[in-house]
Amino acid sequence: MKDDTQTLIEVAQKAQAFSYSPYSGFKVGSALQADNNETYAGCNVENAAYPLGQCAEASAISAMIVAGGKKISKIVIASPIDKFCPPCGGCRQKIKEFSDSDTQIIMSDKNGRTKTLSIAELLPFAFELD
Repeated sequence: MKDDTQTLIEVAQKAQAFSYSPYSGFKVGSALQADNNETYAGCNVENAAYPLGQCAEASAISAMIVAGGKKISKIVIASPIDKFCPPCGGCRQKIKEFSDSDTQIIMSDKNGRTKTLSIAELLPFAFELD
């Protein structure tokens, strides 16, 4: 039986294939496991008006919220190149909004290597209201 991280990587890679990235050509996929043990995926969706695009992580988080999930247990970001693709600043804050300090952020490159950090490591001194 595969571990859940490997399954999330595979789901993120499948989502990556659906990326709408005609401007950058940089296809990113993401998959997360939520507190309800369901998996949600997303891909980046670009727009000619660049600020209107959406990152893969934000797409996966939106899918989780629409389905009733509340918290991210772990999230994978699949890079299309042989380097890791860490979440942008905005996505770090979005992940934090739906995480605990030990939520795992797993970055996967195109060769299958991974790097795992907690959200606290990735976003120290995050903006929080409580």
